[in-house]
Amino acid sequence: MRADRLVSLVLLLRQRGQLTADTLARELEVSTRTVLRDIEALSAAGVPVYAERGRHGGFALLPGFQTELTGLNHDEALALLVAGSARGDQVLGLGSPLASAMRKVVDALPEGHRSTASDAVQRLLVDPETDLLSRPVVTEGTSETAMAEVRRAVFAGHRLRIRYAAVDQTPKWRTVDPVGLVTVGDRSYLLATRAGQDRTYRLSRVLAAEELAEPARRPDRVDLDRVWRERCAQFLSGVDRVTVRARVDPARREELVSTALAVRAEESGETGEETGTDGWPRLEVTFQDARHAEWALWQLGAAGEVLAPGWLRTVLRDRALAMAVCYRSRS
Repeated sequence: MRADRLVSLVLLLRQRGQLTADTLARELEVSTRTVLRDIEALSAAGVPVYAERGRHGGFALLPGFQTELTGLNHDEALALLVAGSARGDQVLGLGSPLASAMRKVVDALPEGHRSTASDAVQRLLVDPETDLLSRPVVTEGTSETAMAEVRRAVFAGHRLRIRYAAVDQTPKWRTVDPVGLVTVGDRSYLLATRAGQDRTYRLSRVLAAEELAEPARRPDRVDLDRVWRERCAQFLSGVDRVTVRARVDPARREELVSTALAVRAEESGETGEETGTDGWPRLEVTFQDARHAEWALWQLGAAGEVLAPGWLRTVLRDRALAMAVCYRSRS
């Protein structure tokens, strides 16, 4: 909305001083022409915006101009800034509103606390784009237009039409009753029912969406945490799921956990016939299917050992023997 954009423009000028029209356009994700029109509107409304001409010119506010404070104290504002320092654009398509909200939070602080909070946020990094090994963190993209329709339907309690691309299927339209939205790590899901049956849709696979005027067929209140736990249990009980018991080098534990669907149990490593090596934890993990389990454990090489099921031990042993034959020394 234009009113929100005008507020954001004022806050940008308050917090960062003189800025060019091009810089403002990038920050607000609009055209330069739109910024110039907004500047004119602010001036007409009595906001003291003035232009500095020349090569290093731009727009600025007259010194001392104040906006209304929200009453946030330093720690409350810092908590919000830290929460907003993650990649907000990945959270249900709310990147732009989050950036606008963060500017308002900073502006709400008393002058003496504003610089302190800003400096503190510079000392914190939440959810960077790469891990310690410089591997990029893969995030799933979702159409902003579709995401906005999904959000509106969820919050308004309306039915929803989505064009969904299920795995190995042609995208098709389906009408659902939205229950709620869940974000886990870099993935977001729509929890819904369809023809009375529970359905969970990955939002990155929603190609288009349309909010309907018809009320959704759902309870007035929902315990989303309980619903999500139930959906997870249903997912893990799928007929193709494979549960593996394995021991793994602690240095490679996170690698195994990150590839599994779930960790059902874990025990610290102890010396003995079963564990063999001090400090190697034993985990019970679930995989999508047999192929997934074989791939994940093969990646560990000698840093992991399958304890059960026996058929997976046999598959990995035969694969290792075939590899050894392939690479045997040639004289």
